[in-house]
Amino acid sequence: MTSTNRVLIFAGGDIIPDFKEHIQEGDYIIGADYGAYFLIEHGIIPDTAIGDFDSITPQHLEELKKICPEVIAVDAIDKDLTDAELAFDIALNRQPDQIIMFGVLGSRLDHSMANIQMMLRALQHQIASSIWDTTNYITLTGSTAVVEKRNFDYVSLLPLTPEVTGITLEGFLYKLENASLRMGQSLGISNKLVQNEGTIQIESGLLLIIQSKD
Repeated sequence: MTSTNRVLIFAGGDIIPDFKEHIQEGDYIIGADYGAYFLIEHGIIPDTAIGDFDSITPQHLEELKKICPEVIAVDAIDKDLTDAELAFDIALNRQPDQIIMFGVLGSRLDHSMANIQMMLRALQHQIASSIWDTTNYITLTGSTAVVEKRNFDYVSLLPLTPEVTGITLEGFLYKLENASLRMGQSLGISNKLVQNEGTIQIESGLLLIIQSKD
């Protein structure tokens, strides 16, 4: 099946075991730091590899340079952006329909939160984005979103703005109609789909949709 115009980013965090099943013909693939070497270890050549490459050996970097069409190495100290954001900037510049990020969540909460917040920049460019790891699938909406079950047990809603208003849910166990969520409230945690998909509508604000499983 031919894909729409998509960019896939692979970083050095938790990457789902079946990631190859989510790569479609025509996808532009970016490897950020160790994510680039992870890809070639699994038989995938990224279109671009970028980062300071402090998490791989100099020999691995030379291997990347021989195989990848484009390798952008930056100084580990003299840089303002994380490797994931450097990759994200390349993705935005390609003006895709969708950006999917793998390996951008992990034990570093600061990096994980920064990577989640990057989805705001995609939304500002009218680009759909998502983050996928073994136990989470994260998207962001400012209007209407269709949520597919995707083998996840829970769906949690968290405001990315101080308040999200006019939240209406269809196809969920716990229903909301014209509800509001404010930062610091847990009302939107651990809902469940009662069908294979549900719909979320909001009137104002930005809402994180986090599908998860234990």
